Amino acid sequence: MSYILVLYYSRYGATAEMAHHVGRGVEAGGLEARLRTVPAVSTVCEASEDSIPTSGAPYADQDDLRGCAGLALGSPTRFGNMAAPMKYFLDGTSSLWLAGALSGKPAGVFTSTSSLHGGQEATLLSMMIPLLHHGMLLMGLPYTEADLLHTRSGGTPYGPSHLAGPDSALPVTDEEKRLCLALGRRLAETAAALSRRAG
Repeated sequence: MSYILVLYYSRYGATAEMAHHVGRGVEAGGLEARLRTVPAVSTVCEASEDSIPTSGAPYADQDDLRGCAGLALGSPTRFGNMAAPMKYFLDGTSSLWLAGALSGKPAGVFTSTSSLHGGQEATLLSMMIPLLHHGMLLMGLPYTEADLLHTRSGGTPYGPSHLAGPDSALPVTDEEKRLCLALGRRLAETAAALSRRAG
């Protein structure tokens, strides 16, 4: 069995922390979690980033996507949409789309915002669109996850979310952590079940 790719972009660290919790959930579900990030996009011209980031997870490449058994995609909110670096990376995956490399694999999404009504659900939905084009099987969080009913911070049925606050300093809450773990576990268990059926 392969790995679940936990692919994220994080500017202030909250989405990266969520990615680590999703990864722990993947491993609790019995699969390897491969954490990868994407480089920032220059605002003035196309810029080359070093092939290895100075800290954090390595940069993702097409092979990380091609070889995964499932995908967890995370991005902070930018006006109700995913951040430009994540969109830029996904826009470069047309060869995988043409090959159907991600078709039939489970996927889920997660996000972080500075305000409670800052577009969490719109961002999660925006991240689902390219995954649907790739033919992925989208997974959310069911209300059997009790934290969805009790959280006063982040958390949606479309995927885990985090309220970082206006200065991006609020910690990931226990409820938010458990919802990240739940997404990772569901992705791993679904990928394993699909593999058994195919085998």
